[in-house]
Amino acid sequence: MKFSIQRENLLKPLQQIIGVVERRQTLPVLGNVLIQSSGQGLTLTATDLEVELVATVEQAVDAGGEVTLPARKLFDICRALPEGSTLEISIEQERALVKSGRSRFTLSTLPAGDFPVIEEMKTALSFTLPEKALKEIIERTHFAMAQQDVRYYLNGLMLEVDTDALRAVATDGHRLAMSEVAVETGVGEKTQIIVPRKGVQELLRSLESSDAEVTVALGANHIRINTPELQVTSKLIDGRFPDYERVMPKGGDKVITAATTGLRQALTRTSILSNEKYRGIRLSLDNNSLRIQAHNPEQEEAEEELEINYSADPLEIGFNVTYLLDALSALPGEEVRILLSDANSSCLIDDPQGGPNRYVVMPMRL
Repeated sequence: MKFSIQRENLLKPLQQIIGVVERRQTLPVLGNVLIQSSGQGLTLTATDLEVELVATVEQAVDAGGEVTLPARKLFDICRALPEGSTLEISIEQERALVKSGRSRFTLSTLPAGDFPVIEEMKTALSFTLPEKALKEIIERTHFAMAQQDVRYYLNGLMLEVDTDALRAVATDGHRLAMSEVAVETGVGEKTQIIVPRKGVQELLRSLESSDAEVTVALGANHIRINTPELQVTSKLIDGRFPDYERVMPKGGDKVITAATTGLRQALTRTSILSNEKYRGIRLSLDNNSLRIQAHNPEQEEAEEELEINYSADPLEIGFNVTYLLDALSALPGEEVRILLSDANSSCLIDDPQGGPNRYVVMPMRL
């Protein structure tokens, strides 16, 4: 196997797939990248057994074949070489020789046959949508996923495929985030899958904010997303996601509307003196006025007053300020609406004009 390639043409696909290569792995071959060459060019594959990333490069190849090379070392060599340089890579026995100008590197290889490739996926359904639409609904919800919860199905992002929409929902049991995009999927009935945290992180890294169409394919145990430059395949979490519709608060009669930026800044300032562990703040609502208070075990206190639109009965309620800030940061509009019913019930945060994003936050006892 032998080929020469421009540094930039190899560096970009390596950057796209390197995130999935574990620094410490049980199988040595998982620290390598699988390089396959054919008449069409090069295919680079990396995996951690949960997520597989495949990038392709159109490249003239002198002699075809396949090999695995140490991923991070090859990436670091590419990065360290000067711009515009050409790499010549040739494989002989169990060594790879990388030449560029006056630089020479000899890398060890491992057999391509040892590299674990996800088996050919049987697609149950597939549809296309703009790349930026998929990226957006993941960005607006992923932060609400649980981290290492014993309820393993919460440690991921639920994607619900409906006839005319794709929804992303995440919850850690204390808050919930939901976003949706209109897309003709052609499915007969709703289908739900749960993408694990690692798969969600790699999708966020890989997806661009472009109008290019991406294909989403669902199998029995995997999801595969094909972008113009990359193929991302992730295992799915086998479990039943909570019924998010039941979690949505109904009939909140106390309505706050406020400027998103002003409220977010006031909460950020107050949070500085909140309890570092519990992050609790108190909201005191009165006629067109919101008082935000925080205190901590060192007897330090912070207080902010804010003008808002509010005409219901006075109310005091406590929240984890991080959950409120995450929701406000994810909402794109200039104004935010918060629906409340009483001090012991969850609040619903959304856009006053409606919109595809909704956030639920449970209250805290302070």
